[in-house]
Amino acid sequence: MMNRAFSLEGKTVFVTGASSGIGRGIAVGCARAGAKLILNGRDRDRLKETLSILDGEEHSIIVGDLSCESDIISIVENLPEIEAELTLAPNVPKPIERNHPAIPKVCPIKYFDKNNIEEIFSVNIISTMLLMSKLLKTKKIKRGASIVLISAITGAFVGSRGDTSYCATKGAVNGFMKGAALELASLGIRVNTVNPGLVPTNILKLSDQLAGESHHTELMFDQYPLKRLGTPEDIANGVIYLLSDASSWVTGHALAVDGGYLLQ
Repeated sequence: MMNRAFSLEGKTVFVTGASSGIGRGIAVGCARAGAKLILNGRDRDRLKETLSILDGEEHSIIVGDLSCESDIISIVENLPEIEAELTLAPNVPKPIERNHPAIPKVCPIKYFDKNNIEEIFSVNIISTMLLMSKLLKTKKIKRGASIVLISAITGAFVGSRGDTSYCATKGAVNGFMKGAALELASLGIRVNTVNPGLVPTNILKLSDQLAGESHHTELMFDQYPLKRLGTPEDIANGVIYLLSDASSWVTGHALAVDGGYLLQ
């Protein structure tokens, strides 16, 4: 039986990026922990697929694109008051676009241009900032709520050659989290990040294919002391802890879930 401190029973959790990958895995874990979920993503059919595999029957979906401010306003207007928010960067749309900013790609600094920089920042951090602003302005986040943002060890803790713009956005997510944690502490609202190591997802596999490096992820095994890559369930467990009452005295923390990668 689950320790009650780690239970999410009685909590309404808004999960963005829930159509697939890590977001879907987190939704499954949160539902199993007893939460009532409101799922967001761009693709209604894929959200319904996520909905169909969740424990419980009171979950719902809100379709919308978090990289579009008008969609954010509409999403927030349709939300009830929530006890917890979990924010991931928007999912890659279908059909998948080779140059979509959510797909990791190597781009040395000397080849940066303004449009590419603005695009990746819009997806990875600006959408998060605008969403939180609208939720607070409309008082949709309850006092005592927990907000968990998904960042990455890349950018937050370590650099990555050729992925500098991506690193900058993930560093920005963690910097925003720390400022928000201080600003919202007087409301009893906690703000933290979960920072995954490498978790094989469709986006990562596509990135390998586009780069012609189909075995890239397999070669990463030896870089992790636990000799395996992460799973969406691994990330979900970290998220559940930060959403639950077990972490009621934790705020402004960047939790690395990385199989020991940062120990090296």
